[in-house]
Amino acid sequence: MEYIYEYDSPMGRLTMSSDGECLTGLWVENQKYFKSTLGSEFEKKQLGVFNDAIAYLERYFKGEKPELNFCLKPKGSAFRQRIWQMLLEIPYGETTTYGKIAKALEQQTGKRVSAQAVGGAIGHNPILILVPCHRVIGSDGSLTGYAGGIDKKQYLLDLENRNKGI
Repeated sequence: MEYIYEYDSPMGRLTMSSDGECLTGLWVENQKYFKSTLGSEFEKKQLGVFNDAIAYLERYFKGEKPELNFCLKPKGSAFRQRIWQMLLEIPYGETTTYGKIAKALEQQTGKRVSAQAVGGAIGHNPILILVPCHRVIGSDGSLTGYAGGIDKKQYLLDLENRNKGI
């Protein structure tokens, strides 16, 4: 069984999903791929992991740098999982590019990876904010792509930039 819970955040309504133990999804309302990894049968229920995610988000939106102390379990292919894991390594208030991630993955695996393939995996990230895909920008510094919308990406980057020295 899967579970969902909704939370009203400063950037809009967020829908979270869980398998009962781990957070499996976090989407902003009307985003591209909204609830894309959520099965057809789910129940609205408040769970401990949702409480943990809300506590994290409340601290985050106040400009703090909370630590993830609960389980994340995004659903996706092995390639996507590897990319999403790399996103978790991008420090708060910093950015990287799709190309840099592609090169890093190529160094790890010995297989050539395009920036476009990396972008596709990042675009399907089912756990926004916590798996910080908003920290990935174009090689020219542009805010390319964000399933939640470029305005939301800008909001998150501005929030982190204002508070990164704290």
